[in-house]
Amino acid sequence: MKKIFATLSLLFVFSQNQAQSVYHFKDGLAIGPCHQYGREALYTDQLAYQLYKGTLKPQEGGVLLSDAKAGEVKWKKVQADSTHRFRGDAFSNGYVYLTYESSKEQAAILTITGQDMIFLNGVPRGGDMYRYGWMHLPVLLKKGKNEIYARVARFGRFGGITANLTFPTKQVSINTEDLTISDVVPGFKNDSLWTGVVISNMTKKSLTGLEMKAVVAGKEIVTRLPSVPAMSLRKVGVLIDGSGVTSVHKNEAVLTLSQNRKVTDLSKIAIQSVEAGKQYSRTFVSDLDGSVQYYAVSPQIKGDSSEKPALFFSVHGAEVQAISQARAYKPKDWGVLVAPTNRRPRGFNWEDWGRMDALEVLDIAKKQFSPDPSRIYLTGHSMGGHGTWFLGATYPEKWAAIAPSAGYPTLASYGSHDGVIPDSAGSLIEAMLLRASNPSNVLALTSNYKSLGVYVAHGDADRTVPVTYARQMRDILGKFHRDFSYYEHIGGEHWYGDISVDWPPIFNFFSWHAIPRDTAVTFIDFKTANPGISSRMRWAAVHQQINALKYSQIKLSSSKKDFRIDGTTENVALLSLDLDAFVPGSKLKIVLDSQAPIEYDVIGSETIHLKNEGSWKLAGPPAVTEKNAERSGTLKDAFRNRMVYVYATGGNADEKAWAFEKATFDAESWYYRGNGAVDIVADKDFDPQQFKDRGVILYGNKTTNLAWDKILKNCPVTVTNGKIDVGGKQFAGNNLAAYFIYPRSDSKTASVTVISGTGKLGFQAANANQYFSGGSGFPDLMIFSADMLRDGIKEVKMSGFFGNDWSVEKGEFVTQ
Repeated sequence: MKKIFATLSLLFVFSQNQAQSVYHFKDGLAIGPCHQYGREALYTDQLAYQLYKGTLKPQEGGVLLSDAKAGEVKWKKVQADSTHRFRGDAFSNGYVYLTYESSKEQAAILTITGQDMIFLNGVPRGGDMYRYGWMHLPVLLKKGKNEIYARVARFGRFGGITANLTFPTKQVSINTEDLTISDVVPGFKNDSLWTGVVISNMTKKSLTGLEMKAVVAGKEIVTRLPSVPAMSLRKVGVLIDGSGVTSVHKNEAVLTLSQNRKVTDLSKIAIQSVEAGKQYSRTFVSDLDGSVQYYAVSPQIKGDSSEKPALFFSVHGAEVQAISQARAYKPKDWGVLVAPTNRRPRGFNWEDWGRMDALEVLDIAKKQFSPDPSRIYLTGHSMGGHGTWFLGATYPEKWAAIAPSAGYPTLASYGSHDGVIPDSAGSLIEAMLLRASNPSNVLALTSNYKSLGVYVAHGDADRTVPVTYARQMRDILGKFHRDFSYYEHIGGEHWYGDISVDWPPIFNFFSWHAIPRDTAVTFIDFKTANPGISSRMRWAAVHQQINALKYSQIKLSSSKKDFRIDGTTENVALLSLDLDAFVPGSKLKIVLDSQAPIEYDVIGSETIHLKNEGSWKLAGPPAVTEKNAERSGTLKDAFRNRMVYVYATGGNADEKAWAFEKATFDAESWYYRGNGAVDIVADKDFDPQQFKDRGVILYGNKTTNLAWDKILKNCPVTVTNGKIDVGGKQFAGNNLAAYFIYPRSDSKTASVTVISGTGKLGFQAANANQYFSGGSGFPDLMIFSADMLRDGIKEVKMSGFFGNDWSVEKGEFVTQ
């Protein structure tokens, strides 16, 4: 019996400067619930488990699994409506199964909206969970039946999914649906504006020798482009010379893509020239990954030119563009407003790489506008309200005051598309996994607000983010905070006009507050969960912890008169103190945790370090080979420093294919979630000197990946075919997966994150990339079997954190 769960709907359209046929999927099968992905390393996926084991057999009425709560979970037939959309609850937290019969092997573009990711003939590919519609994946269809499993969570379930294949005539093309572009701004340098443009590669080979010529208003500039992997897409940086633009309007820019000087595609885009004094966007190349990002500005109107401006830093809500955020504010005469992007309108909830984007743009804003360093303020709405709570608690020394509007304090309580962080653990090993999420817990860091002015605003009729979150924070602050204001807008819903953010009393409140000089601060109360994320408060810093990712706190008092620093510490192994406030030649006494005084002769403006080895003693700074504020883990930490994905070319055919396919999947996911771009390099082509001091994501194991021994020398973790060894403790089997991070042995700053397995099934179990979910916690190391996809936490074999010397012996691990 022939089973084809896709009905042909074929037409021709003109798109992206080329004729192409479009095939809309009309019929399929749906299953759910059958998976659980959240903001933690642990996940289950019954369908993926059966797919990897080779036992998956979708058919109408067939039973995928029997669940204690849901009963028998069966395949159901689904049909697309007149808008080509599949809807309903049949695939709630499940999958939609589609097939396509191809008469030959051929390249195509697969576009599916509303899904977290897909498996195409067993290979994972990037998703379009927010239904943007521009995630056009180049794919190679095999002759015969091609099978697609589209994983669906909340957005796909409620908004439905659409699926189509297109067959463009051009194999290499420009896609301009997802531009990152700068405005031409009067008074600024406009001759080298970075623009992010997507290149699609439908060939079986990596594209090299690429160039893009951009012409606008008679000005031409050519940019050499990085390689684009086979059967994939990449967003590349292209320079535009806007210096020839003289009037305020949209200007046409012509882009010409060439490979080895042969033209492959041409496209036209619009670049906007803005009127002086109006809000605008500016692009930059991110040090995080080398991609093109942007920020938006609401410029200062003419005020007192003798004073440096204040800087208002505004973080946007979900699905809000940074330029829209900036346009919600009327220009101020005493400061400039800058809005970062969080990398995408949803991005990372202002955590993880959203946090890094905010810090990167903050540094750019300080250099660009030279604000008064004592008048820097943080505000934001909705998800940006959460971002304000989070960034305010994580970096309290950076702000004079903060003003969250319509915000929620934690992802654990509010959640989003990626789910919530569980608030309790059912086992020691899960507690270790969840500990990695501690930096996300704003409620545990509320004491950090003591040094800040806080203005809380919320509409009392808000049904999107209930006002109970604001009241919760009001009650918490009311127990200790002496400098906060609280306002509920009567009848105000989630958005009640621009005054939801541009509220005059907020800016009046800001005007009362200034960041004091560090030397004027005599008391510090600071808490952090990870010194690698947040280590410093004024003149004190936590460099190492006794127990990684448990909360560390310092409460310190400084007296210039008495030449003394007193205080208490909790979970601090290495501490530094800046002594700028003390007169050179003075004899300083330091008393920590009621121990015997430590005496120190002040030289002048120096920083001293103290180490806790049962008792506090003077020490040196942490060695670069130890955990420190610049390199402290956890797993995600290698995804910066312009990271490069290095895939294995050794092993059998399945192992080789997995490494490249997984690297491509992660690159596509990084592009979608983080507007990012990354180099994908084969291990045999990886030269450590060529990629010096860059983060490395290594796909494969010591047996299959040639880069392993080049950058993981002396690593106590070894993954080979059939076995994992962690400091002498061994795990055997070909179904094991491992995630871990370790310092890159040839670098003082960069790390290596390893995505590994002991065999085909173990590698496949490592396919999930929840590490790209904002706020998700991953420890330094996690080992699990493929059976975790079916049985959950009991199949996690080991998790934990390396010691401050990156050893297993001095680390903290749980096994089962």
